[in-house]
Order: sequence, then C-alpha cells, then structure tokens
Amino acid sequence: MALSKIWSSFILIAILAASVQLLSNHDHRAIYSKMVIGKSGDTSQTRIYASQQVPPEILVQLNGANTFKKGDDRIIKNEDGSVITYKEQTADGILATCKVAVEICLGLIGIMALFMGFMRIAENAGGIRLLSRIIGPFFSKLFPEVPKGHPAFGHMMLNFSANLLGLDNAATPFGIKAMESLQELNPDKDRATNSQIMFLCLHAAGLTLIPVSIIALRQNLNAAKPTDIFLPCMIATFVATIAAMSIIAIKQRINLFQPVILAWVLGISALIALMIVGLNGMSKEGMEAFSGMLSNGLILLIFFAIVFGAWYKKINVFDAFVDGAKGGFETSIKIIPYLVGMLVAISMLRTSGVFDIITNGLKYVFTLCNLNTNIVDALPTALIKPLSGSGARGMMVDTMKVFGPDSFAGRLSCVFQGSSDTTFYVIAVYFGAVSVKNTRYAIGSMLLADLIGIITAIIICSLWHWG
Repeated sequence: MALSKIWSSFILIAILAASVQLLSNHDHRAIYSKMVIGKSGDTSQTRIYASQQVPPEILVQLNGANTFKKGDDRIIKNEDGSVITYKEQTADGILATCKVAVEICLGLIGIMALFMGFMRIAENAGGIRLLSRIIGPFFSKLFPEVPKGHPAFGHMMLNFSANLLGLDNAATPFGIKAMESLQELNPDKDRATNSQIMFLCLHAAGLTLIPVSIIALRQNLNAAKPTDIFLPCMIATFVATIAAMSIIAIKQRINLFQPVILAWVLGISALIALMIVGLNGMSKEGMEAFSGMLSNGLILLIFFAIVFGAWYKKINVFDAFVDGAKGGFETSIKIIPYLVGMLVAISMLRTSGVFDIITNGLKYVFTLCNLNTNIVDALPTALIKPLSGSGARGMMVDTMKVFGPDSFAGRLSCVFQGSSDTTFYVIAVYFGAVSVKNTRYAIGSMLLADLIGIITAIIICSLWHWG
C-alpha cells in the first residue's frame, strides 16, 4: 500500500508541478512534450545574442568562461563574442523511459542467467548451506524468523560481499536469490516479512569499500586529488548502514547489543578501518588496480570453489547450471512491469521540474538562515540518488563541471553519490522479483537511512575543511 501511495503521489505531483509552470511562465510551453515524448539531450528555447546584445545576467553566469552548464540550462560563448543559450533535457520522457526500463531488464538476462546458474550448482553441491552455517550465528540474531542454516543466509552473505566490493552485476542476482529464498518462508506472499525488510534496508544502505567509479570521474575532470573523497564516502556509507540496521532493529524489537551481533559488527568495523588505513595512502591508479584485482579475483574464486566443490560431490555441473540459468531468465522478464512503472514515475518527476522547485526553495531557506548555500548546490545529487542511480551520477558530474571538482559542492556531491544506493530501484526490482505488493515500513525506513547518510555526508565534508 505504501508503494502504491508513493507511486501515485509521484505522478500527481509531477503533473501538477508541470501545469503550474506552464500557466505561470510562457517559456515552459513545451513541458508536456518533454514529459511524454522528450528524450535526454533534446534542446529547446534556443536564443542567439550578438556580441553587443548579450544580457548582463548571462555574462555574470559565464564569469569569463566560454561555456556554462547548470541543470538543463546551457550557455555557449562563440569566438566572435556572440552567445547561444538553450535548455537541454537531462532525463528521458515517459515513452523513452519505457524503452530504457525494458532494455535494463533485457541487459540483466545474461548476468542473471550466469550467476543464477552458478548459484544452482552451489546449492546442489551444498555450498550455500555451508556458507549459511558459517554466517548463521550472526544472521540468526538479525533475522530471527529464518531457520538456522537456511540457504537464505548464504545468498544474503554473497549479496553483501558483492556490494562491499562494488560488484553491482553480481550483487543483483545474489540479492534476488536471497529475496526468493526468504519468500519461501513467507506465509503471506503479498506482504513483506521482517527478514525481507531487514535485508533490503541493509542492501540499500549501499556499504561499499572503494568508490572507484567516482574517483575515476574526478580524475577525468582534473581534480587535484581525485581520491580525497574516499574516506568521507566510506564513513558516510558505514554510518548509513549502521543506521539502517538500527532503524529496523528498533522496529522489529531486535536487541543489537547481543554479544554475537556486537562481535561481528565490531569485527567488520575493525576490518574496514584497517583497509581504510592501508588504502588511504594509495594513488588513484593503485586503488583501481587493488579494487579490480580484489573484485574480479573474488568472482573467479567463487566460480572455482563452486565448480571444484560440485566436481568433488559428483554433481552434474552443466545440467545444474542450465537449470539455474533458466530461473535467471524468468526473473529478468518478471521484473519488467515493476521497473517500467517505477522508472516512468521517476521520469515524470525529473522532467516536470519538481527538483528545480525543491532546490530553489532550499537555497532560499538556507539564505534566510545564513547557512552555507554551497550545500544546496550539491543537494540535487542527494535528492535524485534514491530515485535514479544514473540520474544522480549525471547530476554529480554536472555539479563538478559547474562548481569545480575541488569545490565544496563538487566534493559533497561525490560523497552523496557514494553514500547510499538507489532506494526506489531496489524496491521495484527486489520486491517485484517475488511479487510482494505490501512493502509495509520498508520504504520509510530506507529513506530515513538515506537521510541519515546525507546528514552525515554534510557534517563530514564540513569538518573536512572543504567548506
């Protein structure tokens, strides 16, 4: 019910916001077209000014540069002094988004088939149950409804490990398999269980060891120290993960001060701290090499262990792989309606100008309160991240281009990008994969954990003497 209300609200708010802009400003006469048939990269409202006719406010925005880019506003200064201004659509409209949603699901088919195939081999060989017994003492406290030694523990452990190492392609199949395992224990198939909510909230917190893609983008934009956001990202995402676990534990009345939970949490914290110390002095190239070796090496190690274990147990390896791969294909097709519905609602929010209205309102409030308005310049990344990972990445790059990769806003947007996962995408894909309709308090808890991550990022970046 909560997801239904939020989805409906997205659509209604987007249409109302677009209608208000259309009635109040003639420049927005094409806004309905943008929302329905527009595509990312489309241009509109193009104006050309001769060198002696350029309005002063445009020259101020250029500030001596030849180009200006903020949101969907673009300004280009030619060699003869003339200026071209236009708007460039930054998100696809409804029809294009439908196509993108299907392409995402079709792109998942191969990856899902591969990892689900190897997962079936591991299940037949007893590897998942072995992993479940190893992690069982800790997970049985966080997931008391799941029987000890249940395969879901092994699937969740693989998902969390893949997330930690930034293996998005592997994390999704492992996560969907975990949700399917938990769904087997669900007495009400339409209603999310406590265990499913705990798992998704921890997954959506997005604990990642090294934000390699963000560091690479900073390097491409000529940041003085591309890796200087590594520690703030690590701290913010760790705090968001602990917050997610605490929020759900309070809701489900789970005692987090049990010795087993404390031992695991403190042990993981110590391991992360040691890795932070070891990685902090590395160059961007060193981090990329280490991350690639660790991430890709883990994938190969998992494949080797699964095949070797199955061979030792005399399992028909290829037949098991094909059987599991069929399930991966079916799951990829099954989530198409859920993903289309969610991405269309998000597209309408983005193309209707809702985020511009929110950002301008926040900047006005920050100015009245004499707060650092540079924070608002980075907030679009944080606002879009729960809705769209690619959208947030584009907003992060846009912020760095406009304000500079070494500016407070540029760095803060990077930390926002690296401190959480895409909440509504996760909700649509994972609950959609098991056909759960009643998500209960999952969305509210995940968004609260996102908010704590955002606040933590702002505090850390402010204390890092970047402001």
